[in-house]
Amino acid sequence: MAVACYRLTEHFPKSEIYGLTSQIRKSAVSVPSNIAEGYGRQHRNEYINFLHIALGSLRELDTQLIIAKEVKMAKEEYFDWTLNEVEEMQKILVSTLNNMKK
Repeated sequence: MAVACYRLTEHFPKSEIYGLTSQIRKSAVSVPSNIAEGYGRQHRNEYINFLHIALGSLRELDTQLIIAKEVKMAKEEYFDWTLNEVEEMQKILVSTLNNMKK
């Protein structure tokens, strides 16, 4: 998903390199980074905390992609796959969090 976001933002205007391009890339990288960091922690509650942070980044990413699509940063069809992946990842993270809290 993070790689897809990098590829998608390559189509954005160069004037957005410090705007939505940068924000989308940071959010996209933050998701797997927080999952990995949390997994490396010693306690379950720490891992859950990092999963919550990853979910927050994922929701931030979703919002940024929707805004970029609405203001036509790139062709509409470029967004479809990435937005679907973000939605699926949100479902997976929410399910994982719910199962871990039981």
